[in-house]
Amino acid sequence: MPAIRVQQLRVIRGGKVVLPGLDCEVATGSVTGLLGPSGSGKSTLIRAVVGVQRVAGGTIVVLGEPAGSKRLRSRVGYMTQAPSVYRDVTVRENLRFFARVLGAPNGAVERAIGEVSLADHANRLVGRLSGGQLTRVSLAAALLGSPDLLVLDEPTVGLDPVLRRDLWSLFHELAEQGRTLLVSSHVMDEADRCDSLLLLREGRILAAATPAELRTRTGAERLDDAFLRLIDEAGAA
Repeated sequence: MPAIRVQQLRVIRGGKVVLPGLDCEVATGSVTGLLGPSGSGKSTLIRAVVGVQRVAGGTIVVLGEPAGSKRLRSRVGYMTQAPSVYRDVTVRENLRFFARVLGAPNGAVERAIGEVSLADHANRLVGRLSGGQLTRVSLAAALLGSPDLLVLDEPTVGLDPVLRRDLWSLFHELAEQGRTLLVSSHVMDEADRCDSLLLLREGRILAAATPAELRTRTGAERLDDAFLRLIDEAGAA
């Protein structure tokens, strides 16, 4: 069974159809990239998966449960694009607060700090951290409940290449522990860091494939060229 199964998902926002009837799946234990330009519907799809987006139709099953079910609260970790942490308290104080909200077990805070390699900064004010460290604090908050699924909305936006590389290495380490990750990005050069890809444009899935499969299908070596060829194919259909 896939970790996420979306069928005929329809979302309307502000009177505009954002997702017109989308179908996709995310394999369990994978790092799946949700890629597409800004405005393609990535954040809307992610919000629907975690159960905070009102939908007009279709179904979403997450870890065998309807999206947004109470039983999923401790099993799904969600990291929003904007950091959802308090800047005027320390890293550890932030995570202690979120751990109490989640009812996370003893030791969850120190485990999450260790998982994102922030032990040396645990007592620093979050407002004094670098952009990459701030992203790691948000990720640590998402990890507090030891979730089976992590849904990350543009987690590497604005980061330098070294920090992006380090975060993607961490994502794969988490997957090797048995977690499933759905990671959105509008940066096509991050596609090669994923096990599989969902390429989204104007609310529609253009392709669901591995990077190798996408190259074979389009005949393009560069994945951004492959994406452009898919767009041309869709326009000609």
